[in-house]
Amino acid sequence: MSLPVLAILFMVNLLSPESQSISKNDFTIVFYNVENLFDVKNDPETKDDDFTPAGQNHWTYHRLDAKIQHIYKALIAAGKGEFPDVIGLAEIENRWVVRRLIDSTPLSRVPYGIIHKDSPDPRGIDVALLYRKDRVRPVDFDFLRVVKEGKRQFESRDILYFSGNLDGDTVHFFVNHWPSRYGGYMATKKKRNFAARILRQRIDSILADEPAAHILMMGDFNATMNEGCLRDVLHAAQYSNVKGYDSLINLTGIWKDGAIGTLWNKGEWAVFDQFICTPSLLNGAQLKLDISRTYICREAFLLEADEKYLGIKPNRTYLGPAYHGGFSDHLPIVTVLGSE
Repeated sequence: MSLPVLAILFMVNLLSPESQSISKNDFTIVFYNVENLFDVKNDPETKDDDFTPAGQNHWTYHRLDAKIQHIYKALIAAGKGEFPDVIGLAEIENRWVVRRLIDSTPLSRVPYGIIHKDSPDPRGIDVALLYRKDRVRPVDFDFLRVVKEGKRQFESRDILYFSGNLDGDTVHFFVNHWPSRYGGYMATKKKRNFAARILRQRIDSILADEPAAHILMMGDFNATMNEGCLRDVLHAAQYSNVKGYDSLINLTGIWKDGAIGTLWNKGEWAVFDQFICTPSLLNGAQLKLDISRTYICREAFLLEADEKYLGIKPNRTYLGPAYHGGFSDHLPIVTVLGSE
């Protein structure tokens, strides 16, 4: 790694809000697209052949365990050395790999509950949510199907819903991994619009019963905040443009475009991984989202030099079919809910 890149990494960490401390009354929320956390077995019902010992990526238990240790390291770094209270995960194959993540790392020191269900995604990748049972009392959970029938049918990852009681306040969480852009933006944008409508319908249902509900959405939306699926369909606006309790606040606006993002593509940062919330979560009398402590976790070990496009990029597990031994093609995002 060149000296200028080391200097960039140092400044990125020095100027980031990660330096602020977390108190015992805070609840740390982390979302992380871990990039292809597969087991090593071939599932005949899904397209997971590449992630087997005999597949293109030569995926083995040794590589799986190394990746799990990396994920643990990233999650603890995001929690500033503490175990996060709620963790949203994307690109996990099944409950077994999530269970292995907990049992084979120091995450086993705290009692994590798992919310997961196999989704109809063709590759077999799902979302999951972990919550600390000693800090969060579960209230309800559900899985919203993102499946379209008819001429333009497709199947994607479920949207995971979980509500939990955090120090007396109920928070409604949604974990998302919307349809990818594979095949081109124009060819796939209707799929993300479809996912946005499903999520918006459930949010409207919650707000109809509880206008001041605390709702926090997290995920890899495969879209930037100004794209139609988020802005026009979900109706998530930047903080300065929000009006009324039925509005949604996209907290991505606090991260400067281009300076740092959650993923890197051909020399440019983008922010696909986002937190979106209802206004009540910023104005709660007891539990309140701290926008000043909503950030992208960008520890130096999660990044590396990009020799082709220059600058820095996420340190990935694979570069094409070649094993690289890194973490993920996405960076974790973090927010803190403060309790008075």
